[in-house]
Amino acid sequence: MSDQDALTPRVFLVRHGNLKEINTGFKVYITGRRIGPSEAQVSSTAATLVGAGKLLDPSRLAHIFISPRRRARRTFELLLLSPSFGAADWKEKITYTEDIAEWDYGDYEGLKVGEIRKLRKERGLDQEMEWDIWRDGCEGGESMQRVSDRLDRLVSQIREIQRPHMNRGGAADVLLVAHGLILRCFLKRWLDFSVDFPLQMMLAPGAIAVLSYKNNNIEEPAFHLGITLPLLGERGKR
Repeated sequence: MSDQDALTPRVFLVRHGNLKEINTGFKVYITGRRIGPSEAQVSSTAATLVGAGKLLDPSRLAHIFISPRRRARRTFELLLLSPSFGAADWKEKITYTEDIAEWDYGDYEGLKVGEIRKLRKERGLDQEMEWDIWRDGCEGGESMQRVSDRLDRLVSQIREIQRPHMNRGGAADVLLVAHGLILRCFLKRWLDFSVDFPLQMMLAPGAIAVLSYKNNNIEEPAFHLGITLPLLGERGKR
């Protein structure tokens, strides 16, 4: 971990583990409220990247925001609620919030993307352009604007948590545990891009992404293209 990493607060995005029961992923099924995570994926991430002196060091966390959905809650349990940390230690730092819940797919829940596009065209919609969730939202569910509004609230909360800690280090990191599509939306709003900005991203189930601030400046939100891990001899010192 570099000196700048130690002084600049970070935001960790953790996508819940993959779903066992159905073959998911936005390009296959639109799913917002289904099933639980594959525990092996998340446990492997936790063993490798979570712990004292590791990438996600629990002692450096100021707050944790979790989607209320069951698979996000279970993912958090596998990441941090081990006997060595203890659930009681985290109670005051945790917020379960709909602001980071998955996009509400409304009438499209459980449908394949191709099925949604076909249904819409049969109803006279999207004759010039294919349906795109980023731009068009979901009937009976959420629009792009509604998703943007709730994510902007969360971004503002995080900035207020981290603002006093710029250039000071300590327990100022924030953790988000949520879902693939909404976390990609969050990254766009973090960078002040619109939700439908064409930024191609991938976030594997059980993976961790890292956001922060360029030049230790809260007015310059950024994301890490790559990160360095703490040296073995430094682990546990911070």
